[in-house]
Amino acid sequence: QVQLVESGGGSVQAGGSLTLSCAASGYTYSSNCMGWFRQAPGKEREGVAGIYTVAGRTYYADSVKGRFTISQDNAKNTVYLQMNSLKPEDTAMYYCAASYGGTCRQADFDYWGQGTQVTVSS
Repeated sequence: QVQLVESGGGSVQAGGSLTLSCAASGYTYSSNCMGWFRQAPGKEREGVAGIYTVAGRTYYADSVKGRFTISQDNAKNTVYLQMNSLKPEDTAMYYCAASYGGTCRQADFDYWGQGTQVTVSS
């Protein structure tokens, strides 16, 4: 079974930064896309960022463009989400996900981590 474990969440003041990590294990082959999603209480899960693992092409939600950066480290089998200029509305549980057979679209993701909490206070 593919396992994704997120880490790096925490509480920060507005304007601060956090870097989330997603360590992947149990792969027999590389995923097509790795992504980050988030879900706040009472809200639907939304896509934050995605990266095609071979080409490195990235995608971002409009709400985080210019503030968040997704990256990967093949040697460490890890993807990251660097979050800068954090806002209270960024507060959510952040999930890492892997898409094997499809694209970086949310419906194509096959495996999900358990999440790491990010809380941004004003």
